[in-house]
Amino acid sequence: MGVKMNKAWVYILKCSDGSYYTGKKQKSLDVRIAEHQNGTFGGYTSKRRPVELVYSQGFPTYVEAIQAERQIKRWSRAKKEALIRGDFELLNRLAECRNESHFKTESSDCCEWFIPRLRSG
Repeated sequence: MGVKMNKAWVYILKCSDGSYYTGKKQKSLDVRIAEHQNGTFGGYTSKRRPVELVYSQGFPTYVEAIQAERQIKRWSRAKKEALIRGDFELLNRLAECRNESHFKTESSDCCEWFIPRLRSG
């Protein structure tokens, strides 16, 4: 059984103004964080430096990282902070549908992409 290598990363940065930035990167995460820290590219984080890496997760494919990034970007601040803290119970509660016109299912898809990885790691 070989060791799985991460080919892509999803990360969350906490910016100097307290906001969060979620991104993805193939290969070296350290290089990308340094680019954010240096303001190499214009954009959201360049005006909110310094930044701090508060969460990262590796994925075996870039497609999986894209899917996770898109999902996290739609999340509320509370859900992002639960993920950052590793509070998966709260994350699942926050993901539950609270609208009476919708029904709750046995399992939520909010966490499928990271909980199995954490349990197997």
